[in-house]
Amino acid sequence: MASVKKAKTESIAREKLVEMLEKMLLIRHFEEASIKAYQQKKIAGFLHTYIGQEAVGVGTLAHKLPQDAVVTTYRCHGLYLTLGGSPREGMAELFGKVTGCARGKGGSMHFFSKEHNFLGGHGIVGGQFGIGIGAAFKSNYDEDNAVSFIFFGDGALAQGTFHECMNLAALWDLPAIFICEDNQYGMGTANSRAIANTDIASKAEGYGIKGYTINGMDLQEVHETMKKVVHETRTTRRPALVHMKTYRYFGHSVSDAGLYRSKEEVDTYKLQDPILMAGQTLMENKWMSEDDLKALQKKVRAVVQDAVDFADESPEPPVEELTQHVFRDEVV
Repeated sequence: MASVKKAKTESIAREKLVEMLEKMLLIRHFEEASIKAYQQKKIAGFLHTYIGQEAVGVGTLAHKLPQDAVVTTYRCHGLYLTLGGSPREGMAELFGKVTGCARGKGGSMHFFSKEHNFLGGHGIVGGQFGIGIGAAFKSNYDEDNAVSFIFFGDGALAQGTFHECMNLAALWDLPAIFICEDNQYGMGTANSRAIANTDIASKAEGYGIKGYTINGMDLQEVHETMKKVVHETRTTRRPALVHMKTYRYFGHSVSDAGLYRSKEEVDTYKLQDPILMAGQTLMENKWMSEDDLKALQKKVRAVVQDAVDFADESPEPPVEELTQHVFRDEVV
């Protein structure tokens, strides 16, 4: 494996670290395969990949319980796979096939899984906040001890709905964890040019709640800190704001060449690649060998190739699908 910056000794147990590495590899190879399929014109519309941000989703959602809700932005493939969403159904959704997780109707920006209580990816910037705190309100109403994970990008920080929902969550004691995946850029604009106060965690003070800043490139730090945040939110039923400092290696979407940043900047962040660091830790602790890591990568690539083949062979949605799932046809 490539040389990376020295990794810290991990306190994560071997089995858990291997499990999380496998999930990060699945996301990485799934996204790389989706880029290739997009270039082959098998995927239409937009395609926003999670490459570089894998440790945020994997380290955070390691603490999710079945009743917990998760909602995010249009950069949603990684969280869907982290939660255990089917790679086959995910790739089929990208291909617009009826076997997709949203029956081919959502595409890249709108993955969804009722099974995993994944309330979807949302294309409107900040559109997920209301849904996220709604799930937190439901949890308090049902008394099921659930929390709501609300993922969003730094580009949504200036949206009024962010502040409105933070205020309401604090006012009503809603167990919502607002997780800002700060990948340094809102589309092509550096956050230093768009956000007056880039100390994102400090915004929590205005609502009387706790704020946390985490190195989102460090799987260990994400996992250990979020364990505490999730436990506290679950027990106190108070919201929290988490600033995850991460980075995306590609442009905002596949069609974005990323000319607003230098190659040197991107290469610097690649030295902190969470997948390479996790692999390095496993080898340093003699928990896995180089051959073991290669075997794991081969296994994951086979899963992704199977997903691509499944999507290729799946049928297009029939015409009658146009009028399905548009209106609720029953009264509760």
